[in-house]
Amino acid sequence: MNIFYRPLYQSDVTQFIDQLIAKDPGIAARQREGRELLWDKTVNREAWEAYRAAQVAQKPYVYQTESK
Repeated sequence: MNIFYRPLYQSDVTQFIDQLIAKDPGIAARQREGRELLWDKTVNREAWEAYRAAQVAQKPYVYQTESK
């Protein structure tokens, strides 16, 4: 048996989240919708390849002037 084992222990935060989900079960669906807005997007491979091809190589030290 683990010496740190605490049977049926739940932190205050876990209890709060469980109560919040019990009050409003649609919270998980709204969370997924919010994630889809910012993160779950389809990638246009052709546009991405064109973007990569148009990039100009950067010098190691950007602020160094050209010497003659």
